[in-house]
Amino acid sequence: KVGWYNDVLQPAFHLPYPDDTLAFVVLSTPSMFDKAFKPFINKERLKIIRDPVDQCVSHHLSRVKEKFPDQRVDVMFDYEILPSRKPKFLAQTAAHVAGAAYYYQRKDVKLDPWGETKIYGVCIHPKYGGWFAIRGLLLFPDIQVLLLKQPAPIDCVSTEEKRIELLEQFNFHWKDGRYRDIIEVKERYSEEQKAYFATPPAERFRLLGLTHEAQ
Repeated sequence: KVGWYNDVLQPAFHLPYPDDTLAFVVLSTPSMFDKAFKPFINKERLKIIRDPVDQCVSHHLSRVKEKFPDQRVDVMFDYEILPSRKPKFLAQTAAHVAGAAYYYQRKDVKLDPWGETKIYGVCIHPKYGGWFAIRGLLLFPDIQVLLLKQPAPIDCVSTEEKRIELLEQFNFHWKDGRYRDIIEVKERYSEEQKAYFATPPAERFRLLGLTHEAQ
C-alpha cells in the first residue's frame, strides 16, 4: 500500500495517492540480462537513444500497462527525478516496505563505528543478495486494498558484524561488488553482465555494438 511507504518518510517524499492505493515494486533479477535485455537490444537496435537498460525496463513496463486496458496504471522509474531534483520515489524504501528486500541502514547498527562519515544504506535480497536492482513502481490509483497485510522484509544479514561489513563494503569498496555476496546467493550476474555494468555509461553503446548513427 502507498500508505506503508508514506508512513516512514517525511511529507516531502510522499506519493500523492490515498494510503490504501495498491502499488507494486518491480525488481530485476540476474536473468533479466539474458531473458529481457539482450533480446530487446537485438530487436530495437535502431531505436535506442538513451540508456539501454532504462529503455528496456520502460518497454517491458509499458507492455504490463497494456495488459490492463480498463485500469489506470501509473509507472515511476528508479531513474526519474522531479523538477526539485528529488527522485520520484525512494526505491530502496519502497522495496523494504513492500517486503521485497531488506534496506540495511546505519540505524540498523547498534555500535556505530563511523563517527561523522556519511554512510549510505543498501538493500539486500534474501535470494539474490546484492545481485538485483529496483527498477520501478507500478501504481493502480483506482484500486484500494484496505485489507492487504504488510509483509516484513527478510532480515538475511542479521548479525551486527555482518551489517557493519556490508555497509563498509558498500560505502567504501562498492566498485569491487563484494557487498553483493554478503550472504550466500542462489544466482548472480554473469561475467558478461558484470562487464556491461562495470563499463562507464558513455561507453556502453560501443560495447553493445550500437553506433552513434544508431543513437
